[in-house]
Amino acid sequence: MAHSGRRIVVALTALLTVAAGLPGTPASAAHPSTAVPARAGAPDPERWSVDLAVAGGDDVNVAWRSGRLRLADPRPSARTRPAAVGGPVAEGILLSAPRVLDRPATRVRARLTARTGDGGTAVAQVRGWRARGWTEWRDAAEAVFDEPVRRVQARVVLTTRDAASEATVTGLTLAADSAATTAVQPAAPLTYRVYATRIGLVGGTTANGHTVRARDHFAALPSRRGLSPRGTGDYTVKVCTTSGSRCEYAPVWDVGPWNTRDDWWNPSSIRENWKDLPRGRPEAQAAYQSNYNGGLDQFGRTVRNPAGLDLADGTFWDGLRLTDNAWVDVTLLWTGGGARAVVGSGPLNLRAGAGTSYASRGLAATYAQVPVQCYVTGQKITGTYRTTTRWYRLVGGTYVSHAYLSSIYGGTVPRC
Repeated sequence: MAHSGRRIVVALTALLTVAAGLPGTPASAAHPSTAVPARAGAPDPERWSVDLAVAGGDDVNVAWRSGRLRLADPRPSARTRPAAVGGPVAEGILLSAPRVLDRPATRVRARLTARTGDGGTAVAQVRGWRARGWTEWRDAAEAVFDEPVRRVQARVVLTTRDAASEATVTGLTLAADSAATTAVQPAAPLTYRVYATRIGLVGGTTANGHTVRARDHFAALPSRRGLSPRGTGDYTVKVCTTSGSRCEYAPVWDVGPWNTRDDWWNPSSIRENWKDLPRGRPEAQAAYQSNYNGGLDQFGRTVRNPAGLDLADGTFWDGLRLTDNAWVDVTLLWTGGGARAVVGSGPLNLRAGAGTSYASRGLAATYAQVPVQCYVTGQKITGTYRTTTRWYRLVGGTYVSHAYLSSIYGGTVPRC
C-alpha cells in the first residue's frame, strides 16, 4: 500500500511546562500565588535519554522491534483501544521509570524522534512529583511546572487508525532546569456536576492496560492528563450521588467517554481541545445538549448522551447504587492539597463513624487515594496491613480504618 501521507518527524523539540496537577480554580475561589524566580547563573540543564527498548508491566500494547518503539498490535479492537471510548483507533503507552533529579526543576524540554503517517500519531508527555503528589500529564507542546519538582516521569503515547498507519519512535531525550514561574497554593479540589455512564465491557482493556473485571471499581475521564498508571491511584476521583447519600473514591484507569483529549475541568488556557467551552462542561455534554461541534465527538461520531465520566460496574452499582446513567458530583482530588491515604485493600467501606456498626456511606476502591482530615480512636480492626484502633476521618465526614491503608503522604494528620 502506498504511504503518501507518511512523514518523518525528527528532533521534535518542545518546552514542557508541566502543570502541577492544579488546573486552577473558579474565580470565586482563586488561589494566592507567588512568583518563583529563575536563579541567576543557573547551571546547565540535567539531561537524560528514555530507554525505549524496555517494555515492563506498566506498558500497554507497545513493542521494541528493529530499533523502533511501535504498537504491538496497530489494529483497533477491544484489546487495543480504551474500553470507555471504543473509538476507531488503537493505542499504546510506554511508561518510563521516574527519574530522581540531581536538583529541583521547574522546566523540562523534550526531544522526540518519531516517524508517523496515514493517521498515526506519536506524543511525548511528562509529569513531575512534589510533596502533594504527581502533577497532571502534559503534552510536550503545552506543558508547565508551577513549583519545583524532584522527580520526572515520561511516557510515549502511540495511536494508529488501522494496520496501514505508522507511529514509531526511535529516541526521546529530556532536559530539566529552572525557569521563572508562578507557584499556585493548593486549595479545595475542584468539584463539578457531570453526567455519568456505566462502562461495562468486562474483559476489555482500559487505557492503562487493566483488564476490566466483573463489578470492577475505577473511573474514566475523557483525557489522558489524569490517567493513572496501572495499579495506582495517582489520579483519584470522588464520585457522589447528587443527594450526597453515597460516594466512591475511584482511581482513573481509563480514557473516555466519547473523547480522549477533553480535560473539561481545566481552564481554556490549559484545556487540550474545545477551548471555547465553559470550564467544567464536557464536550459531549455540549454536543448533546447544544449541538456543539455539529453534535459530534472528536472522532466524528454522533454523541448520544452528555456523559463526561464513565464508571466501572462496581463503582456504579455497589459504590453509588445507581440503577441507570445519572448526574453525579465528581471531585478531582489531585487538584487540591492535604494529606492522602492510599487504600491498599478494597473496596473499603466508608463508615459514618469509627466502627463497623456505623452505616456504610459508600466505598473506596483499591489504590484510591483518599483525603485524610484527622484521626480518632475507634473499634479495633485487624486488616490487611495491621491491627489498630486508629480510624481516619476523611474530608466530607466519613471514616476508614487504618488497618486497610498502605501508606499516607502529603502532610501531618492531627488527632480530631
